[in-house]
Amino acid sequence: MREIIFDTETTGLDNRLDRIIEIGGVELENLFPTGRTLHLYINPDGREIHPDAQAVHGITKEQLADKPTFAMVADQIISFFEGAKFVAHNATFDMGFLNAEFERLGIPPVAPERVIDTLALARRRHPMGPNSLDALCKRYGIDNSHRTKHGALLDAELLADVYIEMQGGRQAALGLVSETRVSVTVTEMEPTTISISRRPRPLKPRITPEEEAAHARLVAKLGEKAIWLKAPGAAGSA
Repeated sequence: MREIIFDTETTGLDNRLDRIIEIGGVELENLFPTGRTLHLYINPDGREIHPDAQAVHGITKEQLADKPTFAMVADQIISFFEGAKFVAHNATFDMGFLNAEFERLGIPPVAPERVIDTLALARRRHPMGPNSLDALCKRYGIDNSHRTKHGALLDAELLADVYIEMQGGRQAALGLVSETRVSVTVTEMEPTTISISRRPRPLKPRITPEEEAAHARLVAKLGEKAIWLKAPGAAGSA
């Protein structure tokens, strides 16, 4: 199964007014990264970037002045996602913006059945939370120390690692390995004879004379049927 783990950064929170300014995607095939990624910065076509949004992602309007508009990269985005599931953390937000951009261009929206929300998955698996991307990275032992600002491709890469873990990725990989056919050639070998000989000199006893005497007194109290009397070297043994 082909899936695209993706994230967007925007000029604000309202998809009716605000625009996508960055999109990053990571391709998975059967929960394994293929190495194919998508990363685009997008000119918001005159829309100002809200200060609160800029504080999160650090992208300025000036940095986007020479970037293509969404209309110019829409075909590239559609081509990358073609035939794949859309996987995002809090997918309602990202898909709301993506479908709003498509609608402005007369492109049909992405069908809900093609969308997987990792936040919903995380809430079912970990109902006590927290289930932010940073919290999930910590839960699954994924290094996110380099994530000082939100970035679409970086967040998509981290989310891909989290998603694979949530889907039992390591166990799935082991399952695939176990299904792999391995050809083994067995060569007949000459039988090996192993001989065991007595030690030339017995090991020194590990108990002290006092402990040995205490044990003898205990055995004497047990009577003639004491199992200890049948041990080799025991007093009274055959």
